[in-house]
Amino acid sequence: MDLELAGAELKSVLNRLRRAQGQISGVIRMIEEGRDCEDVVTQLSAASRALDRAGFAIIATGLQQCLTDVDGDGKSDESREQMRARLEKLFLSLA
Repeated sequence: MDLELAGAELKSVLNRLRRAQGQISGVIRMIEEGRDCEDVVTQLSAASRALDRAGFAIIATGLQQCLTDVDGDGKSDESREQMRARLEKLFLSLA
């Protein structure tokens, strides 16, 4: 199952990942500076949400592509079940 992100989808995911990267750098800096625990946890929570949203966007795009591929090329029920299992595993990895 190859994932192809196009145009706006790719830009959105990359923006979320860059935001998370900046937030994680901020968390590291805050810890090194001995900042308030509440501020550190707030920033860490924001980074976690950004990563979750990027992951969900990738999974949603993959799901859409998988369903289109299955409907379009007549794969067997067994490969549909395998695909369902892989997608379920991906969703659970973000839970």
